[in-house]
Amino acid sequence: MTDEPMAAFDLPAEDLVELFETGEVEIEGRMPHSSNTTLLVTVHGHDITGATVAHRAIYKPGRGERPLWDFPGDLYRREVATYRLAHALGFTVIPPTALSTGPFGEGSFQAFVDADFSEHYFTLFEAGRAIPDLKQLCVLDLIANNTDRKSGHCLLGRDGHVYGIDHGLSFHAQWKLRTVIWDFVGEPIPDTEMAAVEKFVDDGPSVDLVCLLDEFEVDAMMTRARAVLDEGIFPDDETGGHRWPWPLV
Repeated sequence: MTDEPMAAFDLPAEDLVELFETGEVEIEGRMPHSSNTTLLVTVHGHDITGATVAHRAIYKPGRGERPLWDFPGDLYRREVATYRLAHALGFTVIPPTALSTGPFGEGSFQAFVDADFSEHYFTLFEAGRAIPDLKQLCVLDLIANNTDRKSGHCLLGRDGHVYGIDHGLSFHAQWKLRTVIWDFVGEPIPDTEMAAVEKFVDDGPSVDLVCLLDEFEVDAMMTRARAVLDEGIFPDDETGGHRWPWPLV
């Protein structure tokens, strides 16, 4: 008899989103090495039976963001938009994320990943671990136009799956992709992901996703999704090099 793998989170995704939207926030501390205010919190609430539930989350209040000259503000809304895009695609590589109000105002609340922090994209790829998750994350980054996919933003959860974090610099209307995930260039995008993107394009973006972006960003997102369908392979960088984030990890 084999032990079943642990779940990545203590509650199902939909329950976590509801908890983050309605629960009481307890601040534990500030996360180090973050450009903007990034807080580790525990959110307390109750399930449908009335039982007490709680889960750790990363809280990014809009009030704590530093303005950027080349990117619109309210980066926390893009954190939520990335989760909602992933959810619409049926992708499971983004931790449950909600838009809510905490002690420092409106912000994003993302389920804390109890990860093996010695692992990141480079170590995972070299070991051949969780490759389907890394490919799925790559497809998501293409559609979301992620400008900051560092190696350390790929976390190995306790369930053995990869979860991507830090998506505030996403969904710009201009093509700004910067990523460490270039190892799949020229390979066909898996059929499962292609079918998911095709359905997303056919159905169109949901209201709860559109409300987080402006009309130009929505149009650009759908153009990128159609390009994924048209190409069917993981693309190379047409500039002749690779658009890398910095630092890499």
